[in-house]
Amino acid sequence: MIEGMMDAELEALDETLDLESALNSHVEIVSQAAGRQRQITAKIQIACSVEQLWQILTSYDQLAEFIPSLTQSRQIEHPAGGIRIEQIGSEALMRIKFCARVVLDMVEQFPNQIDFEMVEGDFKQFCGSWMLQPAPNGGTELSYSVSVLPPRAMPVGLIERKLKSGLVANLTAIRQRAETL
Repeated sequence: MIEGMMDAELEALDETLDLESALNSHVEIVSQAAGRQRQITAKIQIACSVEQLWQILTSYDQLAEFIPSLTQSRQIEHPAGGIRIEQIGSEALMRIKFCARVVLDMVEQFPNQIDFEMVEGDFKQFCGSWMLQPAPNGGTELSYSVSVLPPRAMPVGLIERKLKSGLVANLTAIRQRAETL
């Protein structure tokens, strides 16, 4: 019983730290659950044009240079001539390093949307989109939405929390990258 309480307290602390991190970086996060499937959306305001931000997001081979959760991102051959990328992400989960690989087909709708869908990888489902809209006060509102269904061997609650905190760090890193260009 005490062990369970300690786990619950650690989870609450983890969620509090995630919330504080999101508030400090001005990232808005919304999450919805349906069974084991999670839909997570994150938004951030970035002081650059839609076109500049588009260039950052579509430089697929350079994403791992500045996005903290990516250890590898590279464009690979697509059998039908589209855009296909392979990404490997890494996160520490309860003192255990967790790596996940996805191969994504990308559909670009310049300059406002990039859709992606997993064609191979470590999840049962992984798809979503990047949305870029001019912000009313100047700059760009960047929105990232992902639908993920982890395999049964992965604890869905822990994956959801790590995705949320990872999105805060990743969107903040994209904003920092845009500010340095």
